[in-house]
Amino acid sequence: MNEQAQGKAAGPKVTGKSETKTLAPIERLKQILSAESVQTQFENALAENRGAFVASLIDVYGSDRNLQQCDPRQVVMEALKAATLKLPLNKQLGFSWLVPYRVNGVMVAQFQIGYRGYIQLAQRTGQYRYINADAVYEGELVRADKLTGEIDLSGQRASDERVGYFAYIETINGFRKTVYWTKEQVIAHAKKFSRSWGKPESAWSTNFDAMAFKTMLRHILGHYGILSVELMNALGADRDEAEEREFADEVEREANGEILDADYREADRPQGAAAQEPAF
Repeated sequence: MNEQAQGKAAGPKVTGKSETKTLAPIERLKQILSAESVQTQFENALAENRGAFVASLIDVYGSDRNLQQCDPRQVVMEALKAATLKLPLNKQLGFSWLVPYRVNGVMVAQFQIGYRGYIQLAQRTGQYRYINADAVYEGELVRADKLTGEIDLSGQRASDERVGYFAYIETINGFRKTVYWTKEQVIAHAKKFSRSWGKPESAWSTNFDAMAFKTMLRHILGHYGILSVELMNALGADRDEAEEREFADEVEREANGEILDADYREADRPQGAAAQEPAF
């Protein structure tokens, strides 16, 4: 055997990027999860519950062939969003899950929160007396007050046909709010913002009610609710590209194009009020 052949036989095995890519998807995921930096992030978010969450992530990933087509590093980053919010990744529980989408021919995972997840996060604030979302059936809706948003559901249910959906919150300080959308409004919203709309395997196709409840809760909490840091993070994380563009467009349309003159005049100061330095 010549020296070149001996070198090939005895030389060390080098594990590089090309070899990593040949690993099965689930093994690549486990390799990423075993990295010390990744473990630290999960431990910071979940403390002693880190092990159980990581095990559930591996189980979810291993049972979803579409999710396995996504970059496992990106899957882990999306899973960290759930860990930060302390929401389990389990479709059966309905708190949160990872949804694989095909974007420009590439499979991409996206963290999404279920309506039970929003209820859970709202409950943690300790600021809500009541929080609810449900369907409205044909015949139940008597009237909707456009001024206050309140709805009268004292009518007699005539069929199993769902004509709309509502969300209701009441805080411990007495504030209460109801939002009602017709089923057509919910569908229009889903068509505009959901990339999974119209796909037979999407939650909109398999569990329309749950997605409608989530839509109503996101709307009422985002516009009228008392928002904890967790809730604000949840509303920011659970938003797809189409919705991001809509928010950006709204800011561009509504934001001031000029610098406002905010000079404070002495004549504006209430009598007897002492001069104070700004608190920021």
